[in-house]
Amino acid sequence: MPKPLEGFRVLDLTQFYSGPWTTLLLAGLGAEVIKVNHPATGDVVAMGPPFAGPEGVSFHRQTEDDLGIAYLKRTRNKKSLTLNLKDPRGLDLFYRLVDEADVLVENFSVGVTGRLKIDYETLEKRNPRLVYCSITSYGQSGPDARLKGYDAVTQAVSGLMNLTGFPDGPPTKAGSAIADSIGGTFAFGAITTALLHRERTGEGQWLDVSMVDCLLSLVFDEPMDCYEALGLPDRLGNRIMRLSPFNAYPATDGWLVVGSGTDEHWKNILRAVGRDELVGDPRYKDLSGRITNNDEVDAVITEWTEKLTVEEALKELRRFDVICGPVHTIRDILAWPHLKARGMIEDLPHPALGNLSEVKTAAFPLKFSKTPGGFEAPAPQSGEHNEEILGDLLGLSKEEIDRLKEDGVI
Repeated sequence: MPKPLEGFRVLDLTQFYSGPWTTLLLAGLGAEVIKVNHPATGDVVAMGPPFAGPEGVSFHRQTEDDLGIAYLKRTRNKKSLTLNLKDPRGLDLFYRLVDEADVLVENFSVGVTGRLKIDYETLEKRNPRLVYCSITSYGQSGPDARLKGYDAVTQAVSGLMNLTGFPDGPPTKAGSAIADSIGGTFAFGAITTALLHRERTGEGQWLDVSMVDCLLSLVFDEPMDCYEALGLPDRLGNRIMRLSPFNAYPATDGWLVVGSGTDEHWKNILRAVGRDELVGDPRYKDLSGRITNNDEVDAVITEWTEKLTVEEALKELRRFDVICGPVHTIRDILAWPHLKARGMIEDLPHPALGNLSEVKTAAFPLKFSKTPGGFEAPAPQSGEHNEEILGDLLGLSKEEIDRLKEDGVI
């Protein structure tokens, strides 16, 4: 059965994580994603540590086959074309590709595409059906639009870092590049929505995706502007301010999370930890009371969990239908039967070496009942599909392609 996005062609001008994550999702659903890089530099992430190759993983390239792990993960199912857009011949070839494309994704700083003559206003004239997606830190408009930013900067300015950590500790970023991945996921949704609009109307459009906007829209579900009035610190550790109990609790061999969203949940927790006498205690009878006395609530649970292993605590809590879960390490994740059953952990494929059993990666996360999705092909070598794209798609002869390569255009 064909994948849902088969037949759509995407020009990928992105680097690092936010844009490559967007196009990875599109590629996993069957879109033909053509990753365009400068012939002299290729994809900078491909040459960035840590590397994986025939000698294993390392922070230093040990062989010519070593490639950046991030590149191997982020460019699965994509094709690679090298093209010098600053050369008139390269730019003309790119324009011809735009004529054949459905989507273009870029995450240059604001103003760069205009200087390269590949901005939306220019390309729309050639292909009015083009869905053109720009991913930036701050967006295309506003006084800070031209500022550059990485993931951690986005986490900082959106307010996430100020919420993350403990009251007596410093602002802390999330453990992964969450601003990049969230921005990229929003862009993926915007692109598929724009393609639906195009199917209905025939017109493409420009998508302005700001990572700050995207992350703020999620973070601001928390009433941050009311914390001061509520007497709360900016950072609450592992708590959720509107629920109690809701925290990470220590066991003898690790940590587990226990949460309660209703009075009945709270009663189940008390029964599980052997504190039935507190079921009718007026201090904890409703959510407002438990939030007010949260330290006491946490102490009741901690006193019980710290004497048990994680497995023992979870078994008893789940017996009383308590919502809970272990804090997994990566070793736990790789050994988790549930993820194995879901097919979510795979060996990382390498274009020259096949599957690397010592390096794992996440499989395609979206499950469809009628159409498949997934990554069948490894990350491409730089320029691996030059002849296929320029020859088969644009009709260039082998002699023309060889000449372009000699001149550094591809």
